[in-house]
Amino acid sequence: MSLAATIPQSARPDPATAKRWLGRAGLLWLLVAIAGQMIFALYVMATHGREWLTGQGLRGGPVEGQLPGDVLGNALYALHMLFAVVIIVGGALQLWPALRRHRPAFHRWTGRTYMIAATILSLGGIGLILLRGTVGSTLMHVGTSMNGVVILICAGMAWMLARRRQFDSHRRWALRLFLAVSGVWFFRVMFMLWMLIFQAPVGFDPKTFTGPLPETLSFAQYLLPLAVLQLYFHAMDRGGSVLRLGVAGLLTLLALLTAGGIFGATMGMWLPRL
Repeated sequence: MSLAATIPQSARPDPATAKRWLGRAGLLWLLVAIAGQMIFALYVMATHGREWLTGQGLRGGPVEGQLPGDVLGNALYALHMLFAVVIIVGGALQLWPALRRHRPAFHRWTGRTYMIAATILSLGGIGLILLRGTVGSTLMHVGTSMNGVVILICAGMAWMLARRRQFDSHRRWALRLFLAVSGVWFFRVMFMLWMLIFQAPVGFDPKTFTGPLPETLSFAQYLLPLAVLQLYFHAMDRGGSVLRLGVAGLLTLLALLTAGGIFGATMGMWLPRL
């Protein structure tokens, strides 16, 4: 027996009302996420931008991401961080409904820029992993590289559907692209939420950054948000009032957890470097 069947018909909310609450919960999570991403963008511009312009790393150390003699790797890293900022700002603009309605030409051009930047970002990230490697285990590298592949798929689908003027499907793939591109940001937010909860390096070795936690997060950083988005689409399209309110509650909880992770990342990772 389903959960909906156990609730008397008279006690069930109106489906249209439940749909409005689901939309509001989705908007709440989105606003929290965008606010957190803007903080991350400011951090990248303030730290990496300052280091690259001055040639001086934090507290007299080396410039992060720059290795002597590695011209190609240094260029890829710089482009990777630059396009990360473009992606964050562009994503917020793309998801602004009023801008899409009243400035369609601007929306189209920022959308093209966003998808091109997403493609460069994903290819550059995969290239950095292959050329330089990164912290963590091989499984973690595979998870992060797969994130880049998912970005390329979502960008290609969003572009193709826009060209075909199938705008409803295009918007859904654009949302998938936004979440996939945000994978690195999700990793940091999830990781710092974990640290806030346990207040200790549980599930990983802090020296090598290996273990089940970072390996799981390397896949969860994009698969989990995409799964929640698909559940949201299903509830909006075919869900009854109970399912819609249940997903609305889930999104509200995720908004609170995301806010906690953003707070942890801001205080523990980003603010100390500003």
